[in-house]
Amino acid sequence: MPAKDIYHDAVKNALIKDGWTITADPYTIKYEKVQLFADLLADRTLEIERNGQQIVVEIKIFITRSPMREFETALGQYIIYRTLLKTIFPETKIYLAIGTTIYQSFFQQKAISMVIEENNLLLIVVALKKEEVFQWRN
Repeated sequence: MPAKDIYHDAVKNALIKDGWTITADPYTIKYEKVQLFADLLADRTLEIERNGQQIVVEIKIFITRSPMREFETALGQYIIYRTLLKTIFPETKIYLAIGTTIYQSFFQQKAISMVIEENNLLLIVVALKKEEVFQWRN
């Protein structure tokens, strides 16, 4: 099982504050002989819906000298997880959780925005020190 990112608990607490219930930490994605570990599985039952929503969250901290290299790795991981989840749980969405600092300094670049849009990358931007969701980017 992989180690938790340093901001794992901050993201988890932000989701809880935002009305989500963490149902798996980590969440195992199994398909045939493949077994992968996403950071969180969260549920939220909305008053207007009976079935609620379920999301998988992969947390990335982007603290190395090369945010582009980390983005390449995160995007590949995201696409693999999303592909397997479409088969086993097609209603479950996967989100990449990132901090506000990297969102503003890296993810706002035109080239990165284009890659995000092309790959339908869903983001949860978290104010890590406050442990609050800053923005959902669908």
